[in-house]
Amino acid sequence: MKHILENNRICAIMRGVPLGKALDYADAVYRGGVRMFEVAMNSGDAAKQIELMRKHFGDNAYVGAGTVISEERCKAAREAGAQFFLTPSATTGTMEFCRRYDIPLLPGVLTPTDVAVCLEYGYNIMKLFPAGDMPPSYVKSLKGPFDGTEYVAVGGVTAGNIKTFLDNGFIGVGIGSNLMPKEYVKNDEWDKASEYVKGIVESI
Repeated sequence: MKHILENNRICAIMRGVPLGKALDYADAVYRGGVRMFEVAMNSGDAAKQIELMRKHFGDNAYVGAGTVISEERCKAAREAGAQFFLTPSATTGTMEFCRRYDIPLLPGVLTPTDVAVCLEYGYNIMKLFPAGDMPPSYVKSLKGPFDGTEYVAVGGVTAGNIKTFLDNGFIGVGIGSNLMPKEYVKNDEWDKASEYVKGIVESI
């Protein structure tokens, strides 16, 4: 995951985006300056969206699969061409699957025990979820005993607090429904959506 995150501090989380709007949505985000996408596997047509986006962006963006918490979702995401996986928890089955097929993974953690489990499987870059429900300094508390670990903040990240997360030691963030106003998506106002995302990117 490190090589993906080095130049991508923002991951656009696509959950519940209608299939017919998926490419327009992703294009708006891309034009705003974001090159890393997560398509949640518990969304309708998630695998199809991943396939379409991989074909559309080619090597110009990273397209991953999120909420990959079962073997069925692991297989579907891999077949769709997802370039990396994310989980909301320290799901050992997904960790084993990703090690078997050499798929980059950002496993989800919240507690020290979660972090310890991920380290046992060889993952030192993790997704702290839900980051917005924890104190801003919480990531520093985790890094104390678990030196050498890095974290991406997901859950509760907004345009207004993204800099706070980064200033407190997170190497990146994932933003879902707060990435752009819902009315832009509803009304197909993709230029406005792109400018909104651009504002977030420029703020960091």
